[in-house]
Amino acid sequence: MGYRFGDYLLDIERAELRRGAEHIAIEPQVFEVLVHLVKNQDRVVSAEELIDVVWRRRAVSPSALTSRINAVRNAVGDNGTDQKVIKTIVRRGYRFIGNATTTSDAPTRSLAVADDLHQDVLFCTSDNGVRLAYAKVGAGPPLVKTGNWMNHIEYDWESPVWSHLLKWLATGRQLIRYDARGNGLSDWDVQDLS
Repeated sequence: MGYRFGDYLLDIERAELRRGAEHIAIEPQVFEVLVHLVKNQDRVVSAEELIDVVWRRRAVSPSALTSRINAVRNAVGDNGTDQKVIKTIVRRGYRFIGNATTTSDAPTRSLAVADDLHQDVLFCTSDNGVRLAYAKVGAGPPLVKTGNWMNHIEYDWESPVWSHLLKWLATGRQLIRYDARGNGLSDWDVQDLS
């Protein structure tokens, strides 16, 4: 899903802000502030609400939010004086006034699969000493596929049954998979398979 306002395209799925063909670098928290303001453009969003959404109720100084608002304004060619896109409502919050419309023009996930994906197989150790295998592939927002009975992160990646699905899931995001205890590359000789 995406939003278009002026020359800008806000692609939520890809976590990208574009102006025409130009990709605008934007920090994750700044992106979250922009997305929340755009999604709620029909109302004033309080500073407390933005802090809850972006910082997940952690204690932050008001200057942290102010710096993110300034970064959003900078990214969309606005400033605190003109306020053509983001308006500050004194003692109430902020409102997106850039007239964003949803668009189906935003790049979406097609059934096309990236052929150049390479998975990295890594290992970690649990609290009780069990060695667990996990794989990471792709880039973008993380998606975790939970382990299941009789999976094997290497064999499934190459399997004619599962590989097309796994590679599709890894296109445009980071796919993280793991072998549960007693399966695949993880330790098989364990006391507890829970």
